[in-house]
Amino acid sequence: MSELKIIVNKIVSSGKGILAADESTGTMTKRLESVGVESNPDNRLNFRNTLFTSSAMKTCIGGVILYDETIRQANNSKKIPEIISQNGTVPGIKVDTGAKTLANSIEEKITEGLDGLRERLKDYYTLGARFTKWRGVYSISDKYPSKLSILSNAHALARYAALVQESGMVPIIEPEVLMDGSHSAEVCYKKTSEVLKKCFDELVLFKVDLAGIILKPNMILPGANSHQKVTSKEVAELTLKCLKESVPSEVSGIAFLSGGQEETQATENLNQINKINKTNFIFTYSYGRALQQSALKHWSKNIEDIIGTQEVFNHRAKMCTLAAKGEWTKNLEKK
Repeated sequence: MSELKIIVNKIVSSGKGILAADESTGTMTKRLESVGVESNPDNRLNFRNTLFTSSAMKTCIGGVILYDETIRQANNSKKIPEIISQNGTVPGIKVDTGAKTLANSIEEKITEGLDGLRERLKDYYTLGARFTKWRGVYSISDKYPSKLSILSNAHALARYAALVQESGMVPIIEPEVLMDGSHSAEVCYKKTSEVLKKCFDELVLFKVDLAGIILKPNMILPGANSHQKVTSKEVAELTLKCLKESVPSEVSGIAFLSGGQEETQATENLNQINKINKTNFIFTYSYGRALQQSALKHWSKNIEDIIGTQEVFNHRAKMCTLAAKGEWTKNLEKK
């Protein structure tokens, strides 16, 4: 088994998932200010380190995606990657520099960050990272995502992935078809399939080892402004159909993004996917808000309440891990 495959297994096996704690300073500032907490380096580190030192890190979290600021920070003289690693969890790092307007397009985005990436990857490896993340975003409308957007982002993801594997790290491939809009689940299925197929065409072209990546896709859902009502079973069936038809079998690790779903909704949908899964894919979670939001609200009431905040986070992580095994039920949500 290759070193990359070993890292993948360590991150996503046995129901473990990924904590996406890679919010940019701007995004984290919005999150903190929304709960009445000042955003400064100390407060951002305080909240994140509260999660990183929780018991769930040993039992539920296989990997943590960090932001550039965080991977360079330390708490009580111990570096953040060391704190994460001592729990048997793998430190990771977001390496894209954000989505910018795609040339010759008004509304679509292209993710940037390839310039100087090889050198930055060497730095992050030295700092302790063993996997990375790059997010491409796609809008759905009558004319989007365009072929230009689909190809441009797939090409960037493939170039990124090849460089990451060259550096000895596992790339997370995150092609996110956004929930924004009034589209149906069926349209989401069609567009997500197009996006995924083109991504893997490019990954194969760039000779990326598919067994040494983690795919971070969206679930198949109707748009946030759609009036379509779908059950978790329908979400699971459409999502599994899409991935089975679009993702090569060499890919084992698939960690869903929450994409704006509420905590319990994201957990229930993941659970249903695993209950009916008949493929060889490992389906787990790579959640940001859907893992952190309740803990953040609790912490904001008293930022010194580390134990109470960790209890809230531990519960949410446990629910997600049960869902990754297909063992979650609604009555377990009552603490």
